[in-house]
Amino acid sequence: MAMYLIGDIQGCDAALEQLLQKIDFSPSRDTLVLLGDLVNRGPSSAAVLRRLAGYGAAARCLLGNHDLHLLAAAYGVRPAHRLDTLQNILTAPDRQAMLDWLRQQNMALLEHVAGAPLLMVHAGVLPSWSAKKTISLAAEVETVLRGPALPDFLRQMYDNQPDQWSDALQGMERIRVIVNALTRLRFCSADGRMEFDSKEGAGSAPEGYMPWFDVPHRRTADITVAFGHWSTLGWLERPDVWSLDTGCVWGGKLSALRVGARLAEHTLVQVQCAQAQQPGK
Repeated sequence: MAMYLIGDIQGCDAALEQLLQKIDFSPSRDTLVLLGDLVNRGPSSAAVLRRLAGYGAAARCLLGNHDLHLLAAAYGVRPAHRLDTLQNILTAPDRQAMLDWLRQQNMALLEHVAGAPLLMVHAGVLPSWSAKKTISLAAEVETVLRGPALPDFLRQMYDNQPDQWSDALQGMERIRVIVNALTRLRFCSADGRMEFDSKEGAGSAPEGYMPWFDVPHRRTADITVAFGHWSTLGWLERPDVWSLDTGCVWGGKLSALRVGARLAEHTLVQVQCAQAQQPGK
């Protein structure tokens, strides 16, 4: 039995199939953890969702910004972007089943491998959040996604403010900050103020900001955090972070990290993706 962490697929089902063949994945034996952005930009988003839903409990999926965008488009609260490739979901006869399945997925996951914690998110974790708090805050969003307040939240989701966490936040502002951190974060300041305009590599931080994982005294610095979202960062391996978005949809690679009996025992497996979209994430 093996656990594989897989970076952003973004509708590239052919690459996903090739990767699963390469790792000899068996849903009766192995577990996949998909780190978000399952859909959009690639040609086969519906096929990706059908495949993962068909694996049942063997595929544990996080939601990324593109997955939430799909929900917003489906509920008619967000117009399609010119680069979107979501129509094969939105016009499918099983559209509702795919959307219902998507709403049941997670915003963050925490596993323990040989007693060592492994936190998994799509984008990032604010410096004041512990792993336990991250999971608790993610659960607040999951409750909204699965409940009747979803359309109201989707209408208010697209805003950069507040750009900093406070325990005093309430209502949709509170949920929005959690969502923005978990699905959009790349750079933030030492006091946890988020910046959303910069999308280049870690060395391109605006003045006063840094990659979220380099903030001093980050409360998750003593554990391993696995994430995707940052294709211009690519594969990054440190004791405290694994970055697994290797730009599949932009003509890069799709990556799977096989986690062994201990976190230190991990192996990266990659396949080349045939997609060659222009970056516009």
